[in-house]
Formats: sequence, structure tokens, C-alpha cells
Amino acid sequence: MLRSVREFIRREDGGISAVCLQMFIGALAFGGLAIDFGNGVASKTQLQVAADATAHAAIMTRETRSAEEAKLVALNVAAGNMPSGKYGKVLTANDIKFGHWDSVSQVFTADPDSRDAVLVTTQRASANGNGVATYAMRIVGRQKLDVTAGTVFETYYPACFTEGMVAKDRVDIQSNSYFSPGFCVHSQDQVAVNSGNTFAPGVIVSMPDWRNVELPASGFSGNTGLEAALRDASYQLKILRRITDIIRGIEATPFDPDVGIMSATSRYHRGYITDPAPISIEGQGATVLEAAAFKTGRIHVLTCNNDNSHKEIGTGFVMRNMVIVTDCRLQFNSGAIIEDSVIISTNTGDQSFYALSNMVIGKDDDCATGGDVQMVTLGSVDFASSASFFGSQIIAAKDISVTANADGIEGIALVAGGKLDVTSNGAFGFCGGAGMNNNYAAAYFRLAH
Repeated sequence: MLRSVREFIRREDGGISAVCLQMFIGALAFGGLAIDFGNGVASKTQLQVAADATAHAAIMTRETRSAEEAKLVALNVAAGNMPSGKYGKVLTANDIKFGHWDSVSQVFTADPDSRDAVLVTTQRASANGNGVATYAMRIVGRQKLDVTAGTVFETYYPACFTEGMVAKDRVDIQSNSYFSPGFCVHSQDQVAVNSGNTFAPGVIVSMPDWRNVELPASGFSGNTGLEAALRDASYQLKILRRITDIIRGIEATPFDPDVGIMSATSRYHRGYITDPAPISIEGQGATVLEAAAFKTGRIHVLTCNNDNSHKEIGTGFVMRNMVIVTDCRLQFNSGAIIEDSVIISTNTGDQSFYALSNMVIGKDDDCATGGDVQMVTLGSVDFASSASFFGSQIIAAKDISVTANADGIEGIALVAGGKLDVTSNGAFGFCGGAGMNNNYAAAYFRLAH
């Protein structure tokens, strides 16, 4: 009996099976944890995608609509990404917060009236009844995982649209011009540069692929600073699609809170307009517009009814604190004073805005606030002789051609839906946005955090 016990103790058959059983149990545990971890990561990714899409929809909608409307649009986007029937409610209106984003401190500050930024938080949580189911963790009593994702999108305005020159098609820069630090030139097609230009440090010259820049025979050596200024960039010219809104906010709905020219909350507000009732002026058959017909603080509707001859604004015409909306082709001559004003033309022809002689647009005030002019047309612009611009903006659905006066540009924003041609010997001063606070702008949006 004793001998049998000793033999049993010495036997080793079946020992490996016990080890295998232990390893198998361990593998099951780690495999279960891996599944739980993988499900958590997959849910986190899905929630992040939903948060990003929702935040983008919210901030885009908020640009032109109320916070409540923006939240409703965002909730619909979230439901499309993660239907509640499958995932439960991953987002509520309270999880969408508008406010301000500090990129330096990485801090979001809630402000329900803000259009600057939005914070969106998506989640699957046990408390909401939609936590992520577990497997291995059930052993220790963890039936569900709480998974949360968040994102911040912010509004921004590209420097090229704020102060610079932008064209959907080609930008041609001729010879011997100087571009001050901070100035921006952008084409959605190609920038072509002749010789003898100087691009100061801090100037940006961009296009979707900067390698497509067209150079003179002298290459980069013929254009000081150009090589350092080149960048890749691509933008939709969104402001061109806002022309009808601008006109609507002047003629049809001047008190509209989003686009009305007389609404303090509107991005198109002009405080110098004191009476919304338009003054109608018949331009058909006229050659020189009579200054006496135009009144300070008023909106003027100038009609030409297919009379395509240019209507002249020249010596003795003082256009200050007023708005003109017209279907005429306008010619601007030397001697006219145009400050603190908006001129909008629905004329779609060539030279819908035209200047042959030395013309000054805006007030020469060293980038001080006020004196700015915004000119918007559905046609083309041709300033053929030594134009000067001070804190002003031209938006054209078609082409823009400008002959710049030497040292005659200090603060300019040009946006062309066609090509943009800048002739020789100009100096493009940069105001850093100062004195150009009334410029028409369209917001752009980017992921901030």
C-alpha cells in the first residue's frame, strides 16, 4: 500500500494537461479583455466621427441661423451617423455648446450667442442605457463600458480674403510691384509672376500646388522673396455666393437679423444708413449722374433697364455714408469722393465697374477705422489707370483688372470669380485688417481640438 502511494506521487502523466488548462483559462480571460478593449476603441472612433460631423454641421449652420436651428441640424446629422434605434441617444441638445476657443490655452468658454466655435460631446453610457456591452469584464461585475468623445470646431476668416487678392482662375502679377509684409495673393488655378517684383517677408502667394507658379525667364531671382512666399492652399470662394444675400439685406429685408443692412446683429450692418426706404433714380439715357439726387444715410436704387452705356460718377460727386444698388454699368472718374459707402451692381457685363482716370476708392487715413468702401458686382471690373485704394474691397463674379497707382494701395481686398490681373508699378500696403471692418466676408470652419 505504501509502495503504491509512493508510485502515484512520482507519476507525471497528466501534468501537462493541468498546465494547458491554466493557459487556456488565461487565454480566455485575455481574449475577452481584448474583445472588450476593441469594442471600446471601435465605439470611441464611431463616437468621434459622429462628434466631428455634428460639430461641423452645427458651426456651419450657426453662421447664418440661430443657435436653436443649428442644434436641430446637428442633432439630425448625429442621428444619421449613429441612429438611436441601434446606439441609443448619443447626443442631446445640451451636449452642443457654442462659445469661444482659445487656441493658446486650449480652453473652450461657453457663450450661447457666439458664432465663433462649437463644442460637441457624444457618449455611450450606462446611465443613459446605451453603454458598450462587455464580455470578460462581466466576471468582475462590469456589464457596460462608458465611452465619450468630444470635438471643437471653430470659425475663421482666411487672411487672403480679409486683405489680399484672390481669384478663382489665374492671377497675373506684372512687373515692379511691392507687396508689404502680411499681404496675400491666392489663385485657385495658377499665379503668374513677371519680373522685378518684391515680396517682403510675411507675404503669402498660394495656389493648390505652388509648383504651378509661372515664372519669368529669370526665375525666382527676378522676384525677391517670391520663393519663400509660396504656399499650397485651396479655398472655395464662398463670398461670391453671398451677393444675393447682400442685395436682399439692402432692398428686401433691411432689418433681417442675419443679413439686414439696418440690423445691429447682422454681419452686413451699416450704421451710417439711417433710413431703409430706398430712393429710386432713373439712369436710363443719362450720361453723368447728378450728385444732388443722392442723399447721405440713404439707400439708392439706380435703374438703367438694359441701357449698357456707362453712367459717370466724377468731379463734384461726393458719395459718403450711402449705398447704391444698380443694374447699370458705372464709370468712376477722377475727382469723385467715395468713402463709407457700398456700391452693388447686378450688371453681368464686362466693365460693369470702370475707371479710366486716376480714381481714389476709400479714405487715405493710414488704416484708421472708417472711410472704407465695398464694391460688389455680378460682372467684371476694369480700373485701367492708376487707381488708389484705401481700406476697401472689390468683389466681382467675373474678372478684375487693376492698374495700381504707385504707393496708392493701403488696405485692399480683391475677390474675382474669374481671373485677376494686376499691372505694373504698384505698392500694396498692408493694414492687418485695420480700417476694413465693414468688408463682406464668408466664414470658413476648421477642426480646432
